[in-house]
Amino acid sequence: MVEYAIEIDRLVKKFGTLTAVNDISFKIKKGEIFGLLGPNGAGKTTTINMLLGLIKSTSGKITINGLDIKKEGERIKQLIGLMTQETVVEGDLTARQNLEIFAELYHVSPLAERNKRIAEALKEAELTDFADKKAGTFSGGMKRRLELVKSMIQHPSILILDEPTTGLDIQNRVNMWKHIRELNALGVTIILTTQYLEEADTLCDRIAIIDHGKIKAIGTVSELKKVVGTGRILELVAEDHADAAAVASMLKTVFKLKPEIKVDKVTALVEVGNEERIMTKLLAELNKKRIKVSSVSMHMPTLDDVFMTLTGSSTRDTTHEDTSSRMDAMMRGSRGGGR
Repeated sequence: MVEYAIEIDRLVKKFGTLTAVNDISFKIKKGEIFGLLGPNGAGKTTTINMLLGLIKSTSGKITINGLDIKKEGERIKQLIGLMTQETVVEGDLTARQNLEIFAELYHVSPLAERNKRIAEALKEAELTDFADKKAGTFSGGMKRRLELVKSMIQHPSILILDEPTTGLDIQNRVNMWKHIRELNALGVTIILTTQYLEEADTLCDRIAIIDHGKIKAIGTVSELKKVVGTGRILELVAEDHADAAAVASMLKTVFKLKPEIKVDKVTALVEVGNEERIMTKLLAELNKKRIKVSSVSMHMPTLDDVFMTLTGSSTRDTTHEDTSSRMDAMMRGSRGGGR
């Protein structure tokens, strides 16, 4: 029996002189919720597109449920569902009609089985009472739930969720988490990308952090937090950038710490056992030097701290591909292959 849903071995993708994915290797266990995190332009999208068979790797190997993607690409497409970052729901069609189109594209048959899956999907999305209402009238949360069950209509064993809760309020986000956990409890292997690190912390069994095309770290959340260190994070919020610079300079020269500045916030790792002494002296130094800060606190390392440590604090700007075009490409592939 194959233990891993996905095995990636020394995967490389080059676009001309740009190496978007640079010799990465990792495995995803069956039934796992696996987070793939990274800043803009890190290589996440390219990696996912190779998993989906939408672009070919320059070198390396991808194996999905024991199948080589280069040899069994059409079979693999039936094994993977995709929920894109953008909601790709036809507003002029009803919820039921949206699901019917997807079921037909994925060759779900016979008709009785198709209707059964659609009814189950509507129930799972809590949309049974709205089945024959136009999707364009739905709230953002309702559309995202419809998008989620639509991606599961062919009963894939692997589901890729590309920022599934972007744009949702906290109530709808928590509700989406519930649906994701329920799918995972049924045995679906889930790959999650998200801009909300607390979402990855809450949902993922393991996480890989990718940057500049390379895997920077991989492990459970608790394992990743050890990357930062075993101490506590000292955090100061200054009243302006000049005060933040003064705080950072003081932490470096007086306390021999290694501060990081992000706009008006300064953070540094404090070794276990030194917290009380440093906090007392720090408050005295701030008062002595008349440096204005809005808050001073200490906390255990978070996934945010890990992310910033591994990828840096600079802002990344990049162009985003049209995720609906990614879905269109998958649909064209599905039309071409039978079950």
